[in-house]
Amino acid sequence: MFVGRTLVYSDLNHIILRILPKYVPEAGESAILISSHIDTVFSTEGAGDCSSCVAVMLELARGVSQWAHGFKNAVIFLFNTGEEEGLIGAHSFITQHPWSSTIHMAIDLEAMGIGGKSSIFQAGPHPLAVESFASVAKYPSGLIIAQDLFSSGVIKSATDFQVYREVAGLSGLDFAYTDNGAVYHTKNDKLELLKSGSLQHLGENMLAFLLQIAPSSHLSKGKVMDDDRQSNQDTAVFFDILGQYMVVYRQRFANMLHNSVIMQSLLIWTTSLLMGGYTAAFSLVLSCLSIILMWIFSISFSALVALILPLISSSPVPYVSTPWLVVGLFAAPAFLGALTGQHLGYLVLQRYLSNVYAKRKQLSPVIQADLIKLETERWLYKAGSLQWLVLLIIGTYYKIGSSYVALVWLVPPAFAYGLLEATLTPVRLPKPLKLATLLMGLAIPILVSAGIFIRFANTIIGLSVRFDRNPGDTPEWLPSVALSFFIAVVICLTLVYLLSYIHLSGAKTSIVLSTCIFFVLSLAAVFSGIIPPFTEDTARAVNVVHVVDTTGRLGEKPNSFVSLSSITPGKLTKEIDQIKEGFVCGRHKVIDFVTFSVKYGCLTFDETEGGWNESDIPALDVVNDTNGYKRITQVVIDTKRSKRWFLAINTEEIEDFMFKVDSKEVVPADGKSSVDGWHIIQVSGGKNAPTRFDLTLFWAKNSTRQSHKMQGQEELQRPLLKLRTDLDKLTPKAERVLKKLPPWCSLFGKSTSPHTLSFLSSLPVKF
Repeated sequence: MFVGRTLVYSDLNHIILRILPKYVPEAGESAILISSHIDTVFSTEGAGDCSSCVAVMLELARGVSQWAHGFKNAVIFLFNTGEEEGLIGAHSFITQHPWSSTIHMAIDLEAMGIGGKSSIFQAGPHPLAVESFASVAKYPSGLIIAQDLFSSGVIKSATDFQVYREVAGLSGLDFAYTDNGAVYHTKNDKLELLKSGSLQHLGENMLAFLLQIAPSSHLSKGKVMDDDRQSNQDTAVFFDILGQYMVVYRQRFANMLHNSVIMQSLLIWTTSLLMGGYTAAFSLVLSCLSIILMWIFSISFSALVALILPLISSSPVPYVSTPWLVVGLFAAPAFLGALTGQHLGYLVLQRYLSNVYAKRKQLSPVIQADLIKLETERWLYKAGSLQWLVLLIIGTYYKIGSSYVALVWLVPPAFAYGLLEATLTPVRLPKPLKLATLLMGLAIPILVSAGIFIRFANTIIGLSVRFDRNPGDTPEWLPSVALSFFIAVVICLTLVYLLSYIHLSGAKTSIVLSTCIFFVLSLAAVFSGIIPPFTEDTARAVNVVHVVDTTGRLGEKPNSFVSLSSITPGKLTKEIDQIKEGFVCGRHKVIDFVTFSVKYGCLTFDETEGGWNESDIPALDVVNDTNGYKRITQVVIDTKRSKRWFLAINTEEIEDFMFKVDSKEVVPADGKSSVDGWHIIQVSGGKNAPTRFDLTLFWAKNSTRQSHKMQGQEELQRPLLKLRTDLDKLTPKAERVLKKLPPWCSLFGKSTSPHTLSFLSSLPVKF
């Protein structure tokens, strides 16, 4: 979680409520933690993130208090602050509060959107919590696929649950609302868009869960185990079916089940190929070729549209406010590509089988032609099951919990084919695939996984609004390409059985024509601008910051300007045309906000001298520099009025540091990690937080003290320290810009995002 980063916090105040049975005093030594945060970012009302969670917790506390007489465990409700500043609220509680040692299970409530179902997206590592939840929840919702994505690092985010699991070694559950993720941390996270049914859904599930687990005498602390092999065996695989049922089983059982299916499938394939001989083996190879061509064409067609979008649309992500557009923009070409690729493979396989059948003189040419088509159709269907078998083998080998999806898409279609289509003798002539085979084979897979794919597509669309973590750092077409790739993969995986039916159907022409029309209409809607990419309720995320820069200007007048940037991909041309105010856009000199860099943005220097005071400019003063056996430098940092600031330490020059406040050691000198040659200290505090700090720097023996070239610019020396301090204050210029900001734009806040007034300072290596 904290690679290359140190978090320092102070002056935090939480609200903590403990409910325990009056006549069971030992219950206080075993507690269940229910946690959420009452703070929000400066750019939003925080109705979803996370007032909705707090509301549910308040009602849960009221309900639980009336049943506590039967409990054997205490229930602690933690309303923490500081979550938005780097999860420091949860960290402070779990490391410092005396009740933290009694906690045996942690439940975190979060929101990454506003409303919808609150789903489990992280559970464990001990399965007790998720098993108990699944047994009693009225409307269970949870997907282990989300947990796999979090574990892989694909989703660059974190919740308080990571603190409870990684710092305290606790097991539990992590819930989150994910609908309409585009409003996350923007002005549109507001009460008007919050559905009351969402709170009811989470509340009913949680109340049933607490009434089940709190009276339990088997509450396990579930510490994270050191033995990874044992830990993997004891974790749970979980998923819901249409939000009505939840399936939970242990990883040990999953391994046994998957290996059994894999062995049986390989045995069936081996037997089939031995019976069919060389012809069957080569037919299988060619049918696999059709699968490969299907993937290539599907991904290519869909990605090509994603690359074209920035050229024909005012935004490279024109589907954010109207998510159904992705069906026409990406799903339609992905489907056409899949059908095209598989049809090419179909033709190659058909030609090979024609040569095989040509050697059989007992059949007439007309009958032979029909039989060739029917056998080709069957091989394409069977190749689909082989595709899922390969995925199941890979998932089982790496113990990926979401491998159950491959199992579900392999077994029912294979069973349906074996029951209705297969024959034990190669002499029997092929017949047309039955429609019943398709219906029986796909009913269960669609029932189990359709919601998964739709939810994840919706999540990716929401992430598009905040895709570019450092504005200008990624190509503007990248989010659409990522979304198009996901949709193409889903098309290839799920329609592989259905596509095999289309080649012989008389409806192929009408299907292709209808898909093309749908695609063209969607493209026309984007090109004409009829459907805007953003609306007032689904806004583009921007940052407006009045910057006072003293970097490299010792003794000179500070450089003052207003920066406008967007973490949503695309140029800011339309926005600037409406705002005016003298902005010039482009790839100027990179503005380094220490942990947040702007490589493409808009700047204005007009009328930016007012609204800030030179007395607020932070100071980096070297008070001592000794160069004996090891060079040691002492720096005093004065952040003036700022209680939220970020300091980057050049780890190419400095191998370690020590951080003190009022002569008290806060960060000891020991091994520090770094990212890109920097270690970040992130500091946040309340009204009574200190503003003067002592930093002791221990220089590296191999310190270069040399200049570095930065992206083709003139030779610049990398500073020893970089500092940013934030004030939640509007200057007249920034206030004017915000008033003129188009309604489809909204400020975006995050733990690393600058506030509306920031001061930048640095200390050169050769001070």
